[in-house]
Amino acid sequence: MSSIQLIRNATLVIHYAGKKILVDPMFAPKSGLRSIAGKVKSPTVALPLPIADIIRGTDLVLVTHTHADHFDAAASEALDKSLPLINQPADEAYFQNAQFTNAITVYDTLTWEGITIQRTGGEHGSGEVLQKMGTVSGFVLSAAGEPTIYIAGDTIWIPEIARYLHTFQPDYVVINSGGAVMPGYENTPILMEESQTMELIKGSGHAKIIAVHMEAIDHCRTTRESLRQKANAWNVPEGKLTIPQDGAVVMLQ
Repeated sequence: MSSIQLIRNATLVIHYAGKKILVDPMFAPKSGLRSIAGKVKSPTVALPLPIADIIRGTDLVLVTHTHADHFDAAASEALDKSLPLINQPADEAYFQNAQFTNAITVYDTLTWEGITIQRTGGEHGSGEVLQKMGTVSGFVLSAAGEPTIYIAGDTIWIPEIARYLHTFQPDYVVINSGGAVMPGYENTPILMEESQTMELIKGSGHAKIIAVHMEAIDHCRTTRESLRQKANAWNVPEGKLTIPQDGAVVMLQ
């Protein structure tokens, strides 16, 4: 059976169509990266598992973008450079320079080992801060006999995301709901926060939502508790929204 394990922040291990897929690996130890909000150094929590256990048996790495909380130096050092690594066009040179010899740039769609991988877009904020945040992507995974998974990536709720939900009709949507803000742009979230997450849920059809990217980076304002409280206020049905703890495994139906 397929499953999605939240490691920490946006790092996932997905068992899918007989393959182990590692998504957005950030392996820095607690406090191993800089502070963004000026509060404490990130990550604010340790990995729930040893790195060796996380990467053992990995068949494919998938990176939505190369901000340090999605792909860091510790991950680059730990991973086998010959592993297939899916990346967005904006990061093609990055992975060439990092000497990943089997990096695969997805412009639109490709099929790897029976899994179709469709790249999607997103906006990592709005207005002036959007220009500073750079290009980000999401990915839709589909395979025969498997549920369709939409990994939205670092994006706010925009009409483009609603179109993807309509087009792909995913069974599961993984969303980064940290409500992060950058210094100087505190009123302009660069990730979905509680209200935007509810808007996505409202437009998600039959999909089940898995919310991650919380309580690990110091500029993320949305917490698991604040998101659950908002969901309760919106009367989100039981089972529609999963907010996993670090290390938790979500089994896919």
